Amino acid sequence: MRYRSRVTAPAAALIGTAAALTVGGTASAAPKDKGTPKDNGTPGPETLGDSVFPTLGNDGYRVSAYHLDVSYDPTTKLVDATATLRITTTQALTRFSLDALGLDIRSVRVGGRSAVFDQADEKLRITPVRLLPAGVRTTVCIEYGADPSRTLAHTAWVVTPDGFAICPQPNSAHTVFPCNDHPSDKADFTFRVTVPAGLRGVANGLLVGTETLADGRTAYAYRSREPMATELVQITVGDYVVKDRQGPHGLPLRDVVPTARAAALEPALALTPGLVDWLEQRLGAFPFETYGLLPCNSDNPNAFDFTGLETQTLTLYKPNFLLQEEKKIGSHMMHELVHSWFGNLVSPANWADLWLNEGHADFYGLLYRYERGWTDSLGYSTFEDRMKYTYGVGDQWRHDSGPVAAPNALNLFDSQRYTGGVLVLYALRQVVGEDVFHAIERSFLDRHRNSSATTDDYIAVASEVSGQDLSGFLRDWLYGTKTPRMPGHPDWTVTPVNSAFASPHSRRGGHWHENSATL
Repeated sequence: MRYRSRVTAPAAALIGTAAALTVGGTASAAPKDKGTPKDNGTPGPETLGDSVFPTLGNDGYRVSAYHLDVSYDPTTKLVDATATLRITTTQALTRFSLDALGLDIRSVRVGGRSAVFDQADEKLRITPVRLLPAGVRTTVCIEYGADPSRTLAHTAWVVTPDGFAICPQPNSAHTVFPCNDHPSDKADFTFRVTVPAGLRGVANGLLVGTETLADGRTAYAYRSREPMATELVQITVGDYVVKDRQGPHGLPLRDVVPTARAAALEPALALTPGLVDWLEQRLGAFPFETYGLLPCNSDNPNAFDFTGLETQTLTLYKPNFLLQEEKKIGSHMMHELVHSWFGNLVSPANWADLWLNEGHADFYGLLYRYERGWTDSLGYSTFEDRMKYTYGVGDQWRHDSGPVAAPNALNLFDSQRYTGGVLVLYALRQVVGEDVFHAIERSFLDRHRNSSATTDDYIAVASEVSGQDLSGFLRDWLYGTKTPRMPGHPDWTVTPVNSAFASPHSRRGGHWHENSATL
């Protein structure tokens, strides 16, 4: 079997991991007492230059690993936590920063030594005792508290009656833990989630151990086998039961389900093996150690403004959505599953590259729908008819929402990144043919697996695999202000722009708001 079996180990194994990250952090490359002039160092840049979120992320170092030790108190509904990061500097640093918002920072240590810190806007600025030379590996350990119910400008916390879940996408992981909050800096993750009796702690990856503490609490330890972007982290606490089943080729599937709803949700959960099998035939083997659904234990319509959201190895859902019949949920479930390849395995290098995630997820979600004869919410029952409609509104969407690959923070999650992205992929398939198109898809995933990629990277792979320069063709579709002619359909026409039309509806996590889903 190509999937690794479940690993069992004491939770203390991950405590040891955190200790290994912390003790003697700079021993392998200790800073010199007196640096040469070129090593005098400067403060690290407090941005990675993202075109959509220009203040997000930090430069001067890269993170290779996070260990998050989280403890939840149901009486106070507060979180105590320690985040331990292993970083490697890319320049000499007198100071560096992490993204952090709404966190009560108590202490910071760099290489095991206390460091000076301050918080400004959404940055945690850290000044180590000594300059960090370029190329040094060290650890950063931050002790902090968090109130999941705190009102912030934006937040990843979803408060439930019995705990919480988190929704970090796109720019809110740093409201849960201090981090370099950008998908271009993926890292390994381990977790220790401590909860009182009667609750369960869950995180990405596989459960590698549990430990019963002297006070009756339980610590659950998880490890993610593959690197992960911060926006894909999931930590959940609540009254959940874990339901295990087997997917294709021995893939372990685990669903994290509200205990009181486990039986009612079973019909939806049972769909996953078939969905995985269908998609593996098109994109190759499932890329992670496990997959499953997390119907968040909340019926609050305002808890989060989407139906489903991808986090690595778990997809978060509103539970009521999954209580519907298969034809109402199947293509949405496929959309979220596709993100395991497009978005999780290969993450966007810049948030302007989001169409690579959402366009592909909608593309395969729609294919799955129409193969089954399910009519979409617009009344279409074939891929071609849906694309003809989308083509007709192409100029309107470009006018209202900009080109497919040129979003801003306000329109990042509107339909232009989703169905507009599908139209680009449909046009590409029209030009190169279905076999070459599938070869492009797999080559792109193979080349950039466990990393991040840009729109230019996708264009380069498409040109190389097809044997023709597709840069002009794809750039017109992705960045042009006018919708290009559709190959193979000279009769398709674009409706003139009506400046009175509203811009495309906002979508989050692959779906519009519940009553207007378009898949």
